[in-house]
Amino acid sequence: MSPGAGVSTTGEDLDEDVALSARTLYRFFRAGEEETLALRGVSLSLRAGELVAVVGPSGSGKSTLLACLAGLDEPDGGTVMVGGRRISHQPETVRTRLRARMIGLVFQSGNLLEHLTVRQNIRLAQRLAARGRRDDADVLLELVGLSARGEAYPSRLSGGEATRAGLAVALAGDPAVVLADEPTGELDSATERQILDLLAERARSGVAVLVAGHSPAVAAAADRVIRLRDGQMV
Repeated sequence: MSPGAGVSTTGEDLDEDVALSARTLYRFFRAGEEETLALRGVSLSLRAGELVAVVGPSGSGKSTLLACLAGLDEPDGGTVMVGGRRISHQPETVRTRLRARMIGLVFQSGNLLEHLTVRQNIRLAQRLAARGRRDDADVLLELVGLSARGEAYPSRLSGGEATRAGLAVALAGDPAVVLADEPTGELDSATERQILDLLAERARSGVAVLVAGHSPAVAAAADRVIRLRDGQMV
């Protein structure tokens, strides 16, 4: 499927299998007299049940793209749709609600609150999404191989454990879309393989998964690869 397939010219999703779509995204940043164009007309769609990799060198726009897709940042031009609803150019309250209910986020730097245990982080994500039962935390901990670490605080986790705990938090709200920004950037190859296998398993279960990274393993694990350079798809 070509990037942008399933996206109409009006920004409406034509295919019900399209979980997330972006049309002609532009994002620029100003610092004094200088202007950096981080995204230059990027369009893509992400279907339920596929794992897509966004690859490119540092500074190519990967993190900016994922921030716009997640509603954490607003594009200066273009539209982002998630679950058939527009998340871009909406009030922050609307974007936050859609993100909590529809999108799971995994970051290289972590998405855990330091003052909460791993289990408490998972339950908080469940409450924010208004989904999940208390025992679902145990299921998620087992899924990511952290059954014995549920009462640990983030500062007590290794790098690989923190990434797996972050993935459990991202999945806690049963999201339709998972966006992972460089989730394996600082992990050894064995742990990287484990994280990518977990993401691939979630895609097979029907979740739409988008992973940004520059590791060859990320591209190799994907059903489809989108390449960025200087904010453009190449």
